[in-house]
Amino acid sequence: MDTREFSKVDLNLLISLQVLMEEKSVSRAAQRLYITQPAMSKTLTRLRTLFNDELFTRSSHGMQPTPRALELAGGLREIIGDISQLLSGPGFDPGTAEGDITIALSEHAGFRLLPRLLAQLSERAPRLNIHIITRIENQLEALARGSIDFAIQIKQSGYSADYRVENLGVSPLAILVREGHPLAGMDITWARLAQFPLIKLYASTQERLEFKPAEGVTIPTAEHPFATLEISHLLTALELLRQSNYFMPAPAYLLQQERATAGIIGLPLPRDSDLNIHYALVSHKRTTNSPLHNWLWDLITCTIRDLRSIQHRKLRQRMTAGSEDAG
Repeated sequence: MDTREFSKVDLNLLISLQVLMEEKSVSRAAQRLYITQPAMSKTLTRLRTLFNDELFTRSSHGMQPTPRALELAGGLREIIGDISQLLSGPGFDPGTAEGDITIALSEHAGFRLLPRLLAQLSERAPRLNIHIITRIENQLEALARGSIDFAIQIKQSGYSADYRVENLGVSPLAILVREGHPLAGMDITWARLAQFPLIKLYASTQERLEFKPAEGVTIPTAEHPFATLEISHLLTALELLRQSNYFMPAPAYLLQQERATAGIIGLPLPRDSDLNIHYALVSHKRTTNSPLHNWLWDLITCTIRDLRSIQHRKLRQRMTAGSEDAG
């Protein structure tokens, strides 16, 4: 496209031409544009020079457009309408929205959120393509580059002004083990945990969840008390728990997914620990003025708010049932 001709055109002239076509009067056009009549006359002179045509001639019935003016009028209204829409931004309709959205979140977070979120997206934004990434490092940099659109992550200690951050709440940890595990029904201590192998769920954030005793608490075992398996595949980890004496610290809300966690119970953390997971939804400022991204932001936060409002009665029952049955 050769843009050199555009430098010669003041877009305000096109607006003036449209008004002149509608009013067929220099004085009325001047009033609508809040300028003086002499200024409007000068504008008409510029238009005549630009298009090399008189554009309007005087008659007993006022100003009449020339054939060239009528030819221009055919596309002028559409062009001005397109410019107006471009400047004001189109109205957003999720039902017709198209595009690709990439969300980074750990598998254990997606395990609970995604079924409900994607059900709503399928109904309300059926043309939108969603990509889920469960393992990606340096998420903030990826947000800035545009390789991901949203990150649901363990909240970091600080974010720069380049990021939009929403606190999504706190989830307590539980010790997940198989039914009939030797730890079931026992008072859970660090020393007792140290006697069994550990599964660590991988969390791809810069600030990883550390499962360790509170500061000042010592474990009367060897220097490396835990045999550790790190894994990012939640369903595999759950199957390993069912078939072994591994234990796995995990968000307690996983126990609400009864079919996936069948045969698994939750035990409380050692008394001298206070480990919780703080989640955050993060996006980059580059999407601030995107109607699609703002709509998705609200949908994600509302979905999580609804999930948090679900009663934790079943969770508490499952957390205690293991100890009672073993006792």
